[in-house]
Amino acid sequence: MLHLLAIAREAGIEYKMEDIDKISRETPTLCKISPSSDYHMDDLDRAGGISAIMKELLRNGLLDGKQRTVTTKTIEEIVKDVDILDEDVIRRVENAYSKDGGLAILFGNLAPKGSVVKTAGVAKEMLQFKGKAICFDSEEEAIEGIRGGKVKPGHVVVIRYEGPKGGPGMREMLSPTSTIMGMGLGSSVALITDGRFSGGTRGACIGHISPEAASGGPIGIIQDGDEILIDIPNRKLELLIPQEEFDARLKAFKPKEKSIKSSWLKRYRKFVKDASEGAILSAD
Repeated sequence: MLHLLAIAREAGIEYKMEDIDKISRETPTLCKISPSSDYHMDDLDRAGGISAIMKELLRNGLLDGKQRTVTTKTIEEIVKDVDILDEDVIRRVENAYSKDGGLAILFGNLAPKGSVVKTAGVAKEMLQFKGKAICFDSEEEAIEGIRGGKVKPGHVVVIRYEGPKGGPGMREMLSPTSTIMGMGLGSSVALITDGRFSGGTRGACIGHISPEAASGGPIGIIQDGDEILIDIPNRKLELLIPQEEFDARLKAFKPKEKSIKSSWLKRYRKFVKDASEGAILSAD
């Protein structure tokens, strides 16, 4: 997600998070790999690999086979002799895990510029979730709080100041999500963050919340006990407080700034753009 937006921006291509959501809505999920299923990468390779997935998408008119790749061959040429060898691992479009793809872009008063969730790893009962916020201002604080029993079923864990500026550097939040799963809270606790996730994340975990707390984003005004709505099918992420209170909190909000010694990180923090723009460095 982050790198795709950055590459597009540097190449001068108009490409937004909304475009990724549109593609995901139109592209079925044909394969799930651990931790979202019991299959692993070697199973995918045995079943025909990425080329077999591309061939199935091409067969259903969901891929432009005329496009030339870095191999100098077109997609059609690359996949012409490939087929799915195990339809349990790589499904046909008619038997897809879901009609849409594995990513969703959520918007709302908590994410005016968007946020990202890997829908393929979310339990059905968590696709729509309303819970009470419990806030942490770093990954380390969150892990300590989860392990210490502060996080209970029905909570929405908020991890902020982990975005491009806040980190600085936008670390992935795989450890907190793994800890939630390890504590047996994966189907009763959600997590939202201005940090990012890896492909190994599962659960109702929404990342890339933009703008981030360090840039004055609304994730920074959440207080413990606030009610938060996560509605993945309808692409919503909302802080459920009166609008007047929301506006007053945002007006009074002064973002925290981590103390860092590195002059390079200080430079990075000054010039890095929002995650919704690929976290590129720019003086604009």
